[in-house]
Amino acid sequence: MHTVRQLIDSLALKNPDKLFLQVAESGASLSYLELQQKCQWITRLLEHKGIGRDMTVAFLMDNGLWSTCLFLGVMYSGRVVLPLNAVAGQDQLDYVIGFSQPKLLFCSDKYRNQYAGCFQDGQDFECLLWNEDEGPQADLTALEDIAVDQPAVSDQDTALLIFTSGTTGRPKGVLLSHRNVIAGGRNTVNAHGLDDRDKGLCVLPLYHINAEMVSVMATLVSNSTVVMAKKFSVQNFWRWIGKYRCTWFSVVPTIISWLIERRQRQIAGDNDPGIGFPGISDHLRFGRSASAALAPSTHQQFEALFNISMIETMGISECAAQILSTPMHSKETVYGSTGLPVGNEVVIFDENRKCCADNVIGEIVVRGDNVMIGYLKNPQATRQAIDENGWFYTGDLGYRDERGYVFVTGRLKELIIRGGENISPREIDDILYRHPDVLEAAAFGVADQYFGQEVMACVALKPGTQCDQTQLLDHCRQLLGEIKRPKTIHIVEELPKGPSGKIQRLKLAELLTSLD
Repeated sequence: MHTVRQLIDSLALKNPDKLFLQVAESGASLSYLELQQKCQWITRLLEHKGIGRDMTVAFLMDNGLWSTCLFLGVMYSGRVVLPLNAVAGQDQLDYVIGFSQPKLLFCSDKYRNQYAGCFQDGQDFECLLWNEDEGPQADLTALEDIAVDQPAVSDQDTALLIFTSGTTGRPKGVLLSHRNVIAGGRNTVNAHGLDDRDKGLCVLPLYHINAEMVSVMATLVSNSTVVMAKKFSVQNFWRWIGKYRCTWFSVVPTIISWLIERRQRQIAGDNDPGIGFPGISDHLRFGRSASAALAPSTHQQFEALFNISMIETMGISECAAQILSTPMHSKETVYGSTGLPVGNEVVIFDENRKCCADNVIGEIVVRGDNVMIGYLKNPQATRQAIDENGWFYTGDLGYRDERGYVFVTGRLKELIIRGGENISPREIDDILYRHPDVLEAAAFGVADQYFGQEVMACVALKPGTQCDQTQLLDHCRQLLGEIKRPKTIHIVEELPKGPSGKIQRLKLAELLTSLD
């Protein structure tokens, strides 16, 4: 299947009664035939509103039955879908809407009120109030007579516009084609051996590439089922998995840390009924970590506490999510690695754009059907990111060992250079996570007149612990030595995160300034 419409039509014809989606909170469900019907209804609505093919249609709402249908239905119709980041803030939403110029925006009451400034008079788009699970608030029933013709859409046409997190400036708009988004789903299916018997739990937001490709597109490609939660809930996570008999889930390291912390509280005798861990090993096959590096100590601790295999992966928006994954049935887990290439080529290039030898750090580059069309209205950035041979330069640093496993060591822009010594922030993170009182940690560089840069770190502690900076510095000195250990470790309540829960390392210097 070359387009989203062809894929959905094929599945509705093949297995019309097969369950596509269940809403975690309410239990509301949608079959593949009902999904097709809603996508056709959305197509009629867009025709009725005069939204031309290839135009951009945005939505601003939480996860739900209708938000999932809008995500797929806009692509099904031949338009470009733009999921807006609901936690981005007024300034970034204003920028994204103004830069992308959507012609129609579906928005929930909640976000219409929260971001009222985005909807002032003079905006060049129509806003339709929409409920995540119940649909339109206006009467839009008179659409049956509008034809739903097969649009002349090819696999090279743009299907999805998603903006990067913008941690180093204004976010860039990533253009993904129908070929890209189907490849993104297929790579997940092949990496994890998904089939029509699987049921995945989605707790990450639909405005993030992980939920879009890993949870939704992989479900379509494998003809399986997704359980869609409005948002992550540590109280309900295991209950949902047990209730709906989920076979897998996709989360981020921050969520893994929260689950570990709550499980430890239960073991310690906390009687909070919301943190129970039911017997689910008969149907749960694996968990999946993505969007940020998973510290080996956290990885091992999770598997020991829950007796569940955790698969570490690496994915990026420009490559429709997944590019690497640790193997499903390996005899030995390679902790600290994001795994092997799946569905695309992944190599390590040096500064001369030549392949590095094994165990030599360079830039991670990718080539495959999942690599984006380019950046919206930014041909220069596109040329810098994708070379004439189709290689996409991720900006991530890492190395490949003699077995082919890739290890991510940091970002080019995050690398700390102290007195001429290259220091990977992740190496420091991993050591901090090995301290039993640390819940979250991230190291970063700040300007220094003597060394060029100095190493700093911020940590959030587990509830009820009494650890102080001196103990953490001694821990790092013992395991890292004097050169790499942080000069200062700040203990904070919470580290800044993006929409997927990924810690935003480059914002920590701003946090540090506010603490002084």
